[in-house]
Amino acid sequence: MDDVAWSGFVEALDKGMPDVEIFMKNVHEYFLTHPSVRVHGKSVIHSMKRRMKDLSHLRDKIDRKSTPKRIITPDNVFEQITDLAGVRILLLFQDDFTIIDRSIRQKISSGDWELAEKAKAFTWDPEASEFFKKFEVEVNQRDTSYTSVHYLIKPRKDAPVCCELQVRTLFEEIWGEIDHKINYPHPTESVSCREQLRVLSKIVGAGSRLVDSIQRSLLNESGQEPKGGNS
Repeated sequence: MDDVAWSGFVEALDKGMPDVEIFMKNVHEYFLTHPSVRVHGKSVIHSMKRRMKDLSHLRDKIDRKSTPKRIITPDNVFEQITDLAGVRILLLFQDDFTIIDRSIRQKISSGDWELAEKAKAFTWDPEASEFFKKFEVEVNQRDTSYTSVHYLIKPRKDAPVCCELQVRTLFEEIWGEIDHKINYPHPTESVSCREQLRVLSKIVGAGSRLVDSIQRSLLNESGQEPKGGNS
C-alpha cells in the first residue's frame, strides 16, 4: 500500500478509533469491577491487559489480509479488521473460564453487548478441546500450539465498534508472548525455534492441568464444589 492510499485509512481511523477505545475501556472496567467474576469476594481473574492496534502493525495487516475477494478500504476497515481493540483476561486456573463465560453470557442476555460472531476456542490440546466443547463456543483444534478463547464483542448489533476479548491461563500467556515475539507479524524461518515452541506448548499444557488439579484437590478437601466445567 502506498502512502496516498494509507492516508485515507489514517483519516478514517482518526475519526473512529476514539469510540473503539472508549468501548474497550468499558469492557476492561466491567471485568475489573463486576461481582459476577468474583467467588467468595475474590476475582477469579489474575490480571488483565488492554491494547489498541499499533498503526504500523495495522498497515502491515491490511496489506496481508487484502485479497481480490476481500478488499479492505477506509470505509469498511472497522468491519474488516475486528481486533483494533483488545482486552485479555488471564486466569490462574482453566476451570475458572466457566465463571468468565457465564459473566459474558449474562451481559449479552441483558442486551448490553452483542457477539459479532460465535465465540471461538483455539487449542492444540485434545483435553482442552473436550473442556471447551462444554460451552457455546466453536472449538478449533489446530497444530499451531496456541490455546485461547476469543470473543468479538460489540455494544450493539449495528455498531461498527468492536473489541476482541481473549481469555487464557497464565501458562498459556507465557507461550503466547514468546510465540508473538518470534512469529509476529511474520513467522520465523528457524526450524529449531518452531520445534522448541512446540515443546514449550506441551509443558504449558501440562502446567495448566496440574494447577487445575491442585485447585480441585483443595476444594475437595475443604468440602467445596469445584467451580470448573458446567456444574
